[in-house]
Amino acid sequence: MTSTYPAADVTPSAESSSSAVSWGPIIAGASAAATLTFVLMLLGSGLGLTMVSPWSNESASVTTFAVSTAIWLVIVQWLSSGLGGYLTGRLRTRWVGIATDETFFRDTAHGFLAWAVATILVVSLLGSALSGVIGTGAHAASTVASGAALGASAGATANAGSDNGSDATSYFVDALFRPSDPAQLAAPGAEGNAAAAAQASRILIASAAAGEVSAPDKAYLGQLVAARTGLSEADATARVDAVLAQINDAKVKTQQAADAARKAGATFALLGALSLMIGAFIACVAAALGGRQRDDEETLYLRERR
Repeated sequence: MTSTYPAADVTPSAESSSSAVSWGPIIAGASAAATLTFVLMLLGSGLGLTMVSPWSNESASVTTFAVSTAIWLVIVQWLSSGLGGYLTGRLRTRWVGIATDETFFRDTAHGFLAWAVATILVVSLLGSALSGVIGTGAHAASTVASGAALGASAGATANAGSDNGSDATSYFVDALFRPSDPAQLAAPGAEGNAAAAAQASRILIASAAAGEVSAPDKAYLGQLVAARTGLSEADATARVDAVLAQINDAKVKTQQAADAARKAGATFALLGALSLMIGAFIACVAAALGGRQRDDEETLYLRERR
């Protein structure tokens, strides 16, 4: 005895021929986000320049400037990504016959794509302009923070090829050969200080590169200072010690400024990456919110027409 069963329905389900990605709303939202980003960057740069000043003790530190800039980047991402994502969600066409979960996923995906396109636009098209605007404030902040200490210590190595006292060690060389009697500067033999100054400059530069002044160099500097200034050997040695202490203080200040700039750069990079992740999240949420409001408004409109 044989049994017959009805044939199984193997007809494939119908699929839409259109893509689930609506590039029109994505590009519109990304354009709005990129434009708002540029405007807010200009505003933030103006506010940042008010934090720096060429006058001593009237400017924010490099760390404060970098943290404030990073916080402003978070605000910029929050506002621009929210606007771009919301416009993307509101401007897309209504999907018919799509489950609620799928609609939510598509809206968040559209918001993420709008954020990604806006980020690419800002980096590729507006990157040079933003770098110039922000770089002005950053350069001013770093200059004020480092001050003359950068030129006093770091410049000694950079000018290692100089044979006269016109490089960054000039001040210290002048301090070494300052005569006990200022009238000696007007003496006919004052030009002889040039050779001694050049020799002392080379010793100071070599010592800066080595990290310390050797005992023979230090003793020779004392003898050279005593011979050129008329000081006693003990007083000349004391002057050499005082000048070397000033050089060491300038070096320490330079290292502290460099370390502060390094920490500020690391903080800026980390908070910058955090701001981008926040922007992506805000864009997804805003797009989902905009899409839901659009569907609710259209549903309410259709009900009122019936």
